[in-house]
Order: sequence, then C-alpha cells, then structure tokens
Amino acid sequence: MTFRISVGPWETLQPDAQAIRQEVFVIEQQVPPEIELDDMDAVCVHAVAYDAGNAAIATGRLLPDGHIGRMAVRKAGRGQGIGSAVLKALMAAARERGDSEVVLNAQTHAEPFYVAHGFVREGEQFMDAGIPHIHMRAALK
Repeated sequence: MTFRISVGPWETLQPDAQAIRQEVFVIEQQVPPEIELDDMDAVCVHAVAYDAGNAAIATGRLLPDGHIGRMAVRKAGRGQGIGSAVLKALMAAARERGDSEVVLNAQTHAEPFYVAHGFVREGEQFMDAGIPHIHMRAALK
C-alpha cells in the first residue's frame, strides 16, 4: 500500500486524526468519548498517514514531555507498515526537537510491535479505559 505521512499541529490535522481515533478507540474498542479527547491535543505534534486516495488511515501524537500516544490504524490499513511509519515519524519529531527518549503506554497486545521499534517494557501491566496496558521506553539515537 502506498501512503504518505503528514506531521503537524492539531489545528491542521484534527479532522482526520479525530475521525480515526473515534473509529478505532471509541467505536471499535469502546473507550468512552469523554476520555479519548483531551486538552493535550492542542500542544502535541500529530502524525496522520494517508493512503494513495488521500484517505486518512492512521494517526498518533507526541506530547511535549516525550510521551507518544493515541496510536491508531484503521482496520483497512493494519499489517501494512503504516503504524510503523507513523511511530517512526513521531520518534523523528522527538529526536529533531532534542528529546533523548520517548515513552508510551501500549496496549499489551501491541507490545511486540513496540519492541520491534526499540521500546523496552517497564513495570507491571495496568488498566486504562478498561484495556490492559504496559509502560514502555525507547532511547533516541
């Protein structure tokens, strides 16, 4: 699948990022909508992947403290390297602004995906929005 990644502020990417997150988190995973959106979006660097037809298919965000979150890929885009491209774009943005590491709270089923990108598990599993998660960290080279 051919795709491109746009990295930018919430003001620019909100319509596409929010639609993906609504579909994946709120509808598919039944995360309550009131906890899916938060005030941090306005201060984050966002990444959105678009397919060859310019449809938004994946998103993620980088918080000012180096935390990566809200990683989501629509069903049609899964397993094709799009999530990896979004993650790499966010890690590159963190590196470019001078961050030495990034952290994230991964859904436990996604641990192998993040390990493949240099993340290491820290601590015990915990629940967030009714979904098991683990804390992970990666050094930026």
